[in-house]
This record gives sequence, structure tokens and C-alpha cells, in this order.
Amino acid sequence: MGLGPKYETTVVIQLKGPSGNGIVIVGLVEGALRSAGASNDEIATYARDAMSEDYDHLLAVSRQWVDLVTV
Repeated sequence: MGLGPKYETTVVIQLKGPSGNGIVIVGLVEGALRSAGASNDEIATYARDAMSEDYDHLLAVSRQWVDLVTV
């Protein structure tokens, strides 16, 4: 798992229900990264790493890139 740059942005998700779906989480984080000024290459790197393993890995990688708040 590579370490991504930490962007000053927060993504709030509910782990139960539709927003807890891995694909939804990746999309929300990608949008937040885009809004925070990340390049397309950085966003692609994030998505590739986040989706390379299991759900727990996806959450861990997402937390490396943004402040991921689960409710």
C-alpha cells in the first residue's frame, strides 16, 4: 500500500447502507480529491490502490488521502 498525499478535505460516509458501498466511497473520495486540487494522475493512483484489495484496504487507503469520517 503506497502512501498518498494527505489532502485537507473531509469525506463523511455511512458504512451501513448505500454510501458504505466501496464503489460509492471511491467516487466520493475522487470527487473530494478533485475539489481539493489533486491531479488526474493522483486520483487514478488513489483509485487503483484503493480497489486493489479488500474493503478494509479501501478504507485504509482512503484515510491516507482524505479525512474519512464514518457515521
